[in-house]
Order: sequence, then structure tokens, then C-alpha cells
Amino acid sequence: MSALDARTRLLLEAPIVPTLLRLALPNVLVMVAQAAVGLIETYFVGKLGTDALAGMALVFPVVMLMQMTSAGAMGGGIASSIARALGGRRRDVADALVLHAIAIAIGFGIVFMLALLVGGRWLFGLMGGSGASLEAALRYSNVVFAGAVLVWVFNSLAAVLRGTGNMAVPANVTVAGVVVLIPLSPLLIFGWGPVPGLGIAGGAVALLTYYLGGSIALWLYLRSDRSLLKPSWAHARFQWPLFRDILRVGLVGAVSTVATNLSIGIATALSGHFGPNAIAGYGTASRLEYLLVPLVFGLGAPLLAMIGTCIGAGQRERALRAAWTGAAIAFVLAGSVGLAAALFPRQWLMLFGSDPAMLEAGSQYLRAVGPFYGFFGVGLVLYFASQGAGRLLWPVLGNIARLIVAGLGGWLALRWGGELIDVFIAQGAALVVYGVVIASAIAGGAWFGRVGWPRTTAGLLRRIQPS
Repeated sequence: MSALDARTRLLLEAPIVPTLLRLALPNVLVMVAQAAVGLIETYFVGKLGTDALAGMALVFPVVMLMQMTSAGAMGGGIASSIARALGGRRRDVADALVLHAIAIAIGFGIVFMLALLVGGRWLFGLMGGSGASLEAALRYSNVVFAGAVLVWVFNSLAAVLRGTGNMAVPANVTVAGVVVLIPLSPLLIFGWGPVPGLGIAGGAVALLTYYLGGSIALWLYLRSDRSLLKPSWAHARFQWPLFRDILRVGLVGAVSTVATNLSIGIATALSGHFGPNAIAGYGTASRLEYLLVPLVFGLGAPLLAMIGTCIGAGQRERALRAAWTGAAIAFVLAGSVGLAAALFPRQWLMLFGSDPAMLEAGSQYLRAVGPFYGFFGVGLVLYFASQGAGRLLWPVLGNIARLIVAGLGGWLALRWGGELIDVFIAQGAALVVYGVVIASAIAGGAWFGRVGWPRTTAGLLRRIQPS
């Protein structure tokens, strides 16, 4: 067994709250910067008109599905595997996991590319797209998903580094990419001088340029002397147990991610019954929910690394305490954003457009759902925590429960002659169910066996002692 390095020792021994805040604060800021990538695109695409904005709203849930699957679900599986290997002092296994992670990223990137290039028109039509908005969606989607492998490789390499507790390098690469993207996106959308304007497709080209540059930068770091891990293709030997260690967390997490994005996709389709302006309003407003994903991910990434390392080292009680600390912070962060949006919805929406019908639809969504964003934050951060523990059953069940409440509730609202606000009320109730189900299960001992209630503190502490 290899000796513990300083970063691994920090995750195992340092005080939880200061350590989490120290690792999470810059990471949160950078994840918000990464979320700004999508907001930058939306801002400039909004200048092309309502049809372009509605097209972006149709594609955005699918792009976020790919982002969340590669960075959150499979990325979480990668980071969890590496953290547990390092916590168990198996450095050679951690090195080998890097190459297995890249192979998985390439495979899934190809799957996403083929699925959307072939089935994009059918999918966006199913979500309510038609006419000019559907054509705008296809122009954007075909470019983005042609480069899906770049998105997967970038997010997988970033997950590799986060699994070691290194939040700084992925953060710095992200910030540098955003700085480049801010002028590049409008340049390619509108054109300037000898550069032709590509319209909505220009935003997609800019986005892929960002991921290509970021992937190169992360790989060069992993090959440098500063990297804790030392992957080498020259000595690569793929082993099914290592693929399985990543996939058993990543694939289960992908089910959860699909359920999350299906909730958004179904809400988009339900909004489509009220016209293109309702789609544009809902799609623009719900971007705030997607903004919460990288915000909470900024906290969840170091939390995942800490819990995975602690589980690998047999420190179960510390892992559980870290989870509840993260949940409390996430509730405050996400809840504050949601309340601000509910009180001042038009200030957010007018960043992207001024159509009165779009503003009215988006405002209804934020007033109905924003007050419950705190529950979304709790559920999401405990999902990342559960990835670190390698126990994802209840986060998946929580997401499925959210999907059922959101989809069935919205459908019933339409069937009974309800208004758009009734569809959105169902989305808010679904967020509460999501957070409560996951938190209750972990409190009931889901990480260490069957869930049972009631649990006394002493009983739970006895249960989590390593066997």
C-alpha cells in the first residue's frame, strides 16, 4: 500500500466544515462561471428572436442531460472510484481508472451523438416543437451533438481530478474557457468582419471550441509532474472490474439524471400546450434551476471526494456527518436563490427577452416553484454524497418520485382544464418530494443497509461502524 498524500489526509482528518468550505467556495464560484456558458448563449440567441429562444429551450434539457450524465452521473462514478482507491491506498488502481474513465467517455459520447443526429427531429417534435422553433432547435442540436465526445471527455477528466480532491485545476480551466467564450459566442453567432455569422449554430460551435480546449488542458496537466495520478497509455491494460467499479455508480446515477431531465422535458412539453411563448417562458425561467445544478455541484464535488475517501478508509461516521453538513449548506444556497427569483422573477427573465407572453409564463413558473428550490438543493447534494458512498438506490428512487409527481400532476392539471400555473405547481410539489425522500432514506440508514424507522442516534452510530 502507498502512503497517504497530503490532499487525501486533509479529506480524512481535517475539520469537516472548514475543509468543505475551503474546497467548495472557489469551486462554487467556478461552477457558476461554467453555468454562465449557457446563459451567455441564451442571452445572445435571444437577440435572434422568440423562435430561436424557443429552439434553445427545446434543446437545452437534452444538452443538460448530457452534461449532467457526463459530469454528475458518470463523472460521479469516476470521482467516487478514484477517491475510494486513494482512501484505501491503492494508487496503482487509481492511475488505471483514469484510462478506463476516458474509454467510457468516448463510448457514451458516440451514443449521444448518434441518438440526437438520428432522432433529434422526432424528439423535439415530441416536446412540442414545430415550425421555425423546431428548425432552430435542429440547427443548434446537430452541431452540439456532433461534438458530444468532447463534452464527455472534458467532464470525465475533470471528474478524475476532483476524485483526488483537486478542485483548483478543473476550476482554473473552466474560468479560462469562459473568458474565451464570452467574445467567441457572439462573434460566431452574429459574425464580424471576415467571420460570417452562423446564427444559432454559432453558439454551438463556440461551445465545442470551449470543450476541446479544456480537454487538452486537463490531459496535459495529468501528464505533468504536478499531477498526483500518473496515467500511461504505454502500460494500459483494460480490466472489467475497474469498468464495473465506475459503471455501478455511474449507470445508476444516470437513471437519476435521466429522471431529472425527463421532469424538465415533460414540463416543457406540457407548457407547449399553451403555445411557443409558454415554451420560451418556461425554458428561460427553468434555466435558473439548471443554474442551481453547477452551484450545488460546486459543493457536491468536494463532498463526494471527502465521503468517498472516508468510506474507502472505513470512516463511516465522518462520512455521514459530512453529508448532513453539505445538505444544510445546499438548502440555504438553493433556497436563497429560489426565494429571490420568486420575489423578482421579471428581473431574471428580462435578461433574455422582453416578449410579454414569455415574461408572464416565466414569472408564473418562478413564483410557483422558486420557493421550493431549497429541497432541490438538498436532494441534489445528497445525490453527490451518495455517489461518494457508492449507494445510489434512494437518490434514484427520489428522482423517480419527482418524475411521477411532476408528470402525473401536470397531466392531471391539463386533463381537468387547469391553467399553466397548475402545471408549475405540480413541479414545485415534485421538488419537495425529491428532497424529502432522499434525506429521509439517508437518515434512516440507507448507506449501511436497509432503511428503518425510527432510528435513534445511538442506534444509527452503532450501525455505521465498519464490520
